[in-house]
Amino acid sequence: MNTPSYDKVHLRFKLNGTYYDREDLMEVAYSYIKEGEPFERSIGDFLMDWLNEKSFMYVRTSGSTGEAKSIRIQKQAMVNSAIASGDFFGINVGDSALHCLPADFIAGKMMLVRAMILGLEIDLVAPSSSPLKGLNKSYDFSAMIPLQVENSLPKIDQIKKMIVGGAPISSTLVKRLQNKSSKIYETYGMTETVTHIAAKKINNFSKSENISTASFKVLPNITIGTDDRGCLVIDAPNIAETVIVTNDLVELVSADEFQWKGRIDHVINSGGVKLIPEQIEKKLAEVIATRFFVYGIEDLSLGQKLIAIVEGKQDLQLMERIKNLSALDKFENPKEVYFIDQFLETENGKIKREATVKKVVNI
Repeated sequence: MNTPSYDKVHLRFKLNGTYYDREDLMEVAYSYIKEGEPFERSIGDFLMDWLNEKSFMYVRTSGSTGEAKSIRIQKQAMVNSAIASGDFFGINVGDSALHCLPADFIAGKMMLVRAMILGLEIDLVAPSSSPLKGLNKSYDFSAMIPLQVENSLPKIDQIKKMIVGGAPISSTLVKRLQNKSSKIYETYGMTETVTHIAAKKINNFSKSENISTASFKVLPNITIGTDDRGCLVIDAPNIAETVIVTNDLVELVSADEFQWKGRIDHVINSGGVKLIPEQIEKKLAEVIATRFFVYGIEDLSLGQKLIAIVEGKQDLQLMERIKNLSALDKFENPKEVYFIDQFLETENGKIKREATVKKVVNI
């Protein structure tokens, strides 16, 4: 089968219930920019970019792991990513899709590309923390961030197949998804890899499968390895012009599978012991119901001291519950717990760890 070109729109593509070809879509984009709601204006801007004569576009990174910046991405790479996703997740021509992410960032843009390239019938709703609120229609496919999934739990089975990304999914949320019929996958990727390059199933396991051993499996035409730091290296010639060296600590399970451990730039060196926050957070999720993270702040005797920052009202019993948590090694016990009403976030809802810590702790 020939790979579709970025300048083609699938004959079966529908937007909000109406078939559009390339010329019609230009009109839609223009009307969205001129008179649409803010989220529609973002979609209009993206469509105008997508439908122009250039073979590339600039996409903003989220800024969760550094300064937000614009990077240049080839439109054909976005098409190749859409096709790989379609193959991997079994997304078919004529499937219905719900678009509920901001189109300012790569995840929201790629939902539209998948629809135009794979021939999906996509409906748009304003991005919100509860995208299924007031919706009674069922969909074959959607993409959400963990917060949206959390707030949609009673209605999540309206989505038959869902990908979740943008932030790690807490073990608490994974547990709550186990009795849902919707097939849900956690994705791994970044703007530079044109959204996800790997995914792992997080519910609907067979008897021989297990959430604790579930690994990320890479999409077609992607090769992975690690560097001397133990960080993931991605070679994806169809979607990225160069090999991508990440700051993600991983354990390779096979040639096309890995387990994500955490980010090397989050690693805390406390008294000579290297602590991976994301691993500790998995354990602490047993006793902390709200959003939280752990962090290393400067300490004269330890070098770095492990603390926890919790979103929400002060909980005086929390330290006691943490002390009684048998899963924690002694070095993994936070020395202090701080509370904040609301985390500082990037534009697309990712926690700004360092900025939040500076607001709470005098450092």
